[in-house]
Amino acid sequence: MMRRAFLLAAALLGISAPLRADEAVTVPIQGRDAFSRPLPGLDPAQRTAFHAGRSLFQQVWTVGSSEVRPDLDGLGPLSNRQSCIACHVKNGRGEPPEGEGDVLRSTLVRLSVPGGKPGGAPPPHPVYGDQFNPDGIPGVPGEGRATLIWSERVERLADGTPVALRRPELRLSDLAYGPLGSEVMTSVRMAPPIIGLGLLEAVSESDLLALADPDDRDGDGVRGRANLVWDAVRGAFALGRFGLKANQPSLRQQNAGAFDGDLGLTSTLFPRHGCTAAQTACLAAVAGAGPELDDEQLDLVTLYTRTLAVPERRDADDPLVRVGEGLFAAIGCAACHTPTLRTGPSPSLPQFAGRTIHPYTDLLLHDMGEGLADGRPDFQASGRQWRTPPLWGLGLTAAVADRATYLHDGRARSPLEAILWHGGEAETAREAVRRMPSLNRKALLAFLDSL
Repeated sequence: MMRRAFLLAAALLGISAPLRADEAVTVPIQGRDAFSRPLPGLDPAQRTAFHAGRSLFQQVWTVGSSEVRPDLDGLGPLSNRQSCIACHVKNGRGEPPEGEGDVLRSTLVRLSVPGGKPGGAPPPHPVYGDQFNPDGIPGVPGEGRATLIWSERVERLADGTPVALRRPELRLSDLAYGPLGSEVMTSVRMAPPIIGLGLLEAVSESDLLALADPDDRDGDGVRGRANLVWDAVRGAFALGRFGLKANQPSLRQQNAGAFDGDLGLTSTLFPRHGCTAAQTACLAAVAGAGPELDDEQLDLVTLYTRTLAVPERRDADDPLVRVGEGLFAAIGCAACHTPTLRTGPSPSLPQFAGRTIHPYTDLLLHDMGEGLADGRPDFQASGRQWRTPPLWGLGLTAAVADRATYLHDGRARSPLEAILWHGGEAETAREAVRRMPSLNRKALLAFLDSL
């Protein structure tokens, strides 16, 4: 009976030729370094800049890292880690702590308090700022200790298959600057993979807005919304497309924000350290300091993150994978994880212009239900909304990472677990997966593994 259901699905779905990533923007590589290759076709100057950017991305920053400006260039005063690569391991996902009491290493905690302008940036905590930084340079106390406590339950699919689902509970302790207060909003964020970002940046704003359907005009229950966020370069609101809640408008601003928030390195985009009035030692440590990351360094890192290539799909012609691809569309997954986008003009990197790409994202916000809600608004994103993450490279996550985990906080240990956490606008698709015969579910997971 299961095989008949599988064959019926193949027939009803009208399986056609599988989608393939454009050969001009993918690389035929698997294994540990699958996310570490440059875009094909870079000219010699771009390749030189790519390698220089990679060196900065991998650099371990310390206090007074620069021999040229040791007084201005250095880690902190407050930070999360000492390098970009420490969170984006091999340019892939971070890893949440597993054991009780293990500190967060490639996962961060966003902070805010209620209030602020509607549709504006989340107001930072008055004492701890907008990000919890556990580390401080000598003489500056780190903000405290962040750990996760895991609870687990078992769900059974319609055919009786058990699936263990876990949920993290954040614990902030050893607070160096006093209590956080009862109104604090927190959000645990695991570092996402950084492949293909330049291609996503090259998709036109009009194309992404055309995918939005905030009033559900087509009646499919999916209401993709754009996040309009502050663009520090333009001095105006712009379409957000980067960050787990699409709260950054460009890669350059995303990178500058990460250097500032994670490493404590200022730039011309974010020229002031995030020390609050209560953090007097932090304020004293940065007195008179100017931007620590110059524009050339920021541009090199941005080029690096723009030009990391996407690995080629694997096994796209496999009959099981092709059936899974049809099921992915038929049950509604493709309503958010849009398979195909087209890049627009790209003056700075002509290699990106006019490319058909298959990232499986619309870069829009979707209500994912109470189970995944962090309760923390971010510009126009609500506490239940997240940006659709791209799925390209998904099947190589386990090869790149030491421990493959998924979703914004790393709670899911497999794509199936991640699916079962979907709710809100994705509830119908989740229930379709829950009810699937095992062979159809195997086909769906085989398709995801091919990406």
